[in-house]
Amino acid sequence: MEKIYSPAIERDMEVLAYGHYGVPVLAFPSGGGQFHDFEDNGMVNALAPLIEGGKIKLYCPPSLDNDSWLNGGADVYWKGVNHNKYQDFIVNNLVPAIRVDCETPDIPITLTGCSLGGYHAANFALKFPQLFNYALCMSGRYDLETVIGGGYGNMDVYYNNPLAYVANLHGEALDQIRQHTFITLVCG
Repeated sequence: MEKIYSPAIERDMEVLAYGHYGVPVLAFPSGGGQFHDFEDNGMVNALAPLIEGGKIKLYCPPSLDNDSWLNGGADVYWKGVNHNKYQDFIVNNLVPAIRVDCETPDIPITLTGCSLGGYHAANFALKFPQLFNYALCMSGRYDLETVIGGGYGNMDVYYNNPLAYVANLHGEALDQIRQHTFITLVCG
């Protein structure tokens, strides 16, 4: 386990890493989950042949969902603000740490997750195709209106709702996704 400090969140974020070599896979926990959820739910054991065989290196961060999208006591505006703090941690702290750990400064990272973790995998892949080349999204909830109870509150919420913003992508933003990112949506 490693602790990575997030200036945006203003605390250490615990991340579990498994493996010694292979494609880096960032595995988001399900809604409101923690860094140990993938292990607790048997996913690390299921992936053990790939991890031990040097095919993948698995990184499991916590979520910040209970402070953002799942925080029933927070105003929609603050849900977006808190999600952006999590986004800052993933993009500006965790991705660089993964690249240092992999000893490859520009290695593309695969994303995965189920439920709200599947949403995170899709949303991060769509927003940052230069960082994430593949997302395996399992039983995700991709329309934030169903999670937060409707309404956008601000553009931070809109730009984190794939069913809202993807339809309006065009030009270079859409070309980057088409050229660099592949997303698999698994329903069930």
